[in-house]
Amino acid sequence: MENLTKTQIVLLTLLVSFMTSLATGIVTVSLMSQAPAPFTQTVHKVIEKITPIPLTPEEKKPEQNQNNNAQIYNGQEEALVKMVKDISPSVASVVATKDIPVIEEYYINPFGDIFPDFQIPQYKQKGTEKKQVSSGTGFFVSRDGLLVTNRHVVEDADADYSIIMTNGQKLDAKVLARDPFQDIAILKVEGSSPTGEFKPIPLGDSDSLNVGQTVIAIGNTLGEFQNTVSVGIISGLHRSITAEGALSGPVELQELIQTDAAINPGNSGGPLLDIFGRVIGINVAVAQSAENVGFALPINVAKRDIADAKEFGKIKYPYIGIRYKVVENGVQLVKGPGDEPAIDPNGPAEKAGLKEGDIILEDIGLLLSKYRVADTVALKILRDGKEMTVSVILGERPENL
Repeated sequence: MENLTKTQIVLLTLLVSFMTSLATGIVTVSLMSQAPAPFTQTVHKVIEKITPIPLTPEEKKPEQNQNNNAQIYNGQEEALVKMVKDISPSVASVVATKDIPVIEEYYINPFGDIFPDFQIPQYKQKGTEKKQVSSGTGFFVSRDGLLVTNRHVVEDADADYSIIMTNGQKLDAKVLARDPFQDIAILKVEGSSPTGEFKPIPLGDSDSLNVGQTVIAIGNTLGEFQNTVSVGIISGLHRSITAEGALSGPVELQELIQTDAAINPGNSGGPLLDIFGRVIGINVAVAQSAENVGFALPINVAKRDIADAKEFGKIKYPYIGIRYKVVENGVQLVKGPGDEPAIDPNGPAEKAGLKEGDIILEDIGLLLSKYRVADTVALKILRDGKEMTVSVILGERPENL
């Protein structure tokens, strides 16, 4: 080192500094990319108004109630407050936690005694710690602890899930099933309610909804404000959107309920209720560029999943056994890219007499979401220019599909 000139020492110092900074940057990016992205949010004040809606004579009849467990409420403000109080214990926050790398910062001096005060920051992973990575909402549909939420709320198969009740009790939960066709998932609580059983919310009928109807949304808004309640109306029906934000990428959602009841991040999976306290939708998405434009999945598309979870402890997906391409008026049965048959041999479609080239005049995905295994479905098809109806007994989708 004595033989080096002052200029050589300075150049050597700059070279070592550059190489050390480059290596540090590579290590830092590699480690920090494993941590979850930071979440920033802005809370906007929302002023809501509840408009009393009197019941019609038909609505006052007990037999009009779709569920014997449902309590009848009227549209008055006092009754609305009572209904929310009664329903809130049935709504829980769904929390995902995961082992996240712990990044530690330390300093080194690559120049020793030449520049004793020169320190370069370095980063390294020092173990992991369990942290909350996401949150949403769910609601009970059975007394033994079955909850419904959105699939995208519990999409991470490597995460652990728990629920937080309105009384603050935290319980572990297991994902029983994630519906591959609808943004729906079923959870089962691993633990007991303080009262011995959980309180399910009665389910309504989403096929009988009307634009202008009053609705109430409850959810874990922004992942911070548990069981936030907002009131609005049904702004539209049969909406189709492309929803962003899921781990698996954009999701096409159809036949949605549009509402102006305030729905925010964290509300996903929460119930959209009618004035009788019945679930008529599952809050699923919000338009970020608009004000109070939210969407909910109709509850009727979830009833099959709920029934399967109660009976079998999982979702059994119905199966027709066809390959098809989308055409203007439906789907046409065609061979696969590797010349696979359009009709699965010995499958439900083959047994029903469907043929290659037939056009099914139905939305297959929406159709299958409404039926269970072993149900008989009447399919409208077009064959050689003639419309006909074919009855198909649905099978169970093979595990390897």
